[in-house]
Amino acid sequence: MFVDHIKIQAKAGDGGCGSVSFRREKFVPRGGPDGGDGGRGGSVIFKADPNVDNLAGFFYEPIIKAKNGDPGRGKQCYGRAAKDVEIAVPIGTLVYRIPSGLVPAPFDPDHFEEKPKPKFSTDELELVADLATLGEELILCKGGEGGKGNIHFKSSRNRVPRQYTEGDKGEEGTFYIELRKIADAGLVGYPNAGKSTLIGRISAAHPKVAPYPFTTLHPIVGVVDFPGFQRATVADIPGLIEGAHKNVGLGHDFLRHIVRCKLLVHVIDMAGSEGRNPAEDLGKLREELKLYDPALTKRPWIVVANKMDLPDAEENLKAFKRRVKRVKIIPISAEQNTGIEAFKKLLHEKIAEQG
Repeated sequence: MFVDHIKIQAKAGDGGCGSVSFRREKFVPRGGPDGGDGGRGGSVIFKADPNVDNLAGFFYEPIIKAKNGDPGRGKQCYGRAAKDVEIAVPIGTLVYRIPSGLVPAPFDPDHFEEKPKPKFSTDELELVADLATLGEELILCKGGEGGKGNIHFKSSRNRVPRQYTEGDKGEEGTFYIELRKIADAGLVGYPNAGKSTLIGRISAAHPKVAPYPFTTLHPIVGVVDFPGFQRATVADIPGLIEGAHKNVGLGHDFLRHIVRCKLLVHVIDMAGSEGRNPAEDLGKLREELKLYDPALTKRPWIVVANKMDLPDAEENLKAFKRRVKRVKIIPISAEQNTGIEAFKKLLHEKIAEQG
């Protein structure tokens, strides 16, 4: 199961209560207060880990709770602090806090009314952190501090203090977690344009390839090796259809993963094997990117003219070049493994230009 966005609830542990205790020993009259402090509650911590590639763990455990700290004891014994709950998340995870007004109220069967579930976009939410760096940590919910024992309240005027403080409450909240894959380049195109076959040719990735649309249901990242012991990551993005910016088809499940790509590679079926016009396909792709995020249209991009081994591809390419100018076009056949080296060379040059 691949999960790249999910809503969770998190609750840090409460601090332990301070203790009210007095020293009681033989030959020690009026021993005085000796109540210890409570222990600190456990925190909920996210850590960016390269060995995790999606958020499926939260699907099975959407409620995260850390343990409370132990209470203090006599003889100035401090309560034990609870262990922090550390959770590994993929690099490229964004964490948003959902305001209480957007969180649905608990279900009450005695006063049930049919109401639409509240909907929200990330624009309405508070961005807590963007875990885009290896090993980066986020204290999602901080554990409460332990309470003070009565030893802290003794004075010359208060010889027998019975005061203490309860531990602080641990932080809690409802969060929306979104994964945006980090890759140097993203393969963008219509379903069945040959993106999966292409990434299988240039890297060791083995995505599913089949002669029907939406074979790829989630992004697949492959590593491409270049001369001089250099390498880059390329993401095979699920096929885009018209209206994706409105969440049609895979919608945002596609578009969110190209936001971080330095280079966009538009893979076009130049043979028009499904009755589509290659130039119109490119125009619609560019329009969907613009409607989703205008900044994406300003990213460096190239065009890969795929399926050049099929009939009509050469004629379509000539017409395509007359309409599409000022962009580099690389003709290839991913199925026949032709033009792949030229594409890898251009890919290396373009990524190097972006630093």
